[in-house]
Amino acid sequence: MNESSPLLVVVDAANVVGSVPDGWWRDRRGAAERLRDRLATEGVPGVSGPVEIVLVVEGAAREVESVPGVRVSSAPGSGDDHIVEVVSSAGERPVLVITADRELRRRVGELGADVAGPRTVRP
Repeated sequence: MNESSPLLVVVDAANVVGSVPDGWWRDRRGAAERLRDRLATEGVPGVSGPVEIVLVVEGAAREVESVPGVRVSSAPGSGDDHIVEVVSSAGERPVLVITADRELRRRVGELGADVAGPRTVRP
């Protein structure tokens, strides 16, 4: 790993938002925007040093826009496949993927990414 590159944190928006039954299904876009805003304000708890945060959105949340501190990447199809593409394109950078999806965890782990659960960024 190239330790001089900032940590790339890739957040599975649908999985993280869906981890708490707070009515997110009534407003998927709004829920993704709230997660984006929390990440922009608070960053990733427990992670020190420079980070680049990429929030991967899909479906009804595709219209969510980037803000300073969080780049939003809209999946043209499957969010999981898009996350794998983002991780694949990271090269030698250290990568942390935030998701609880077991299959996605396996796929990005095979690419060398570290994985953490939704509680990492959503209490």
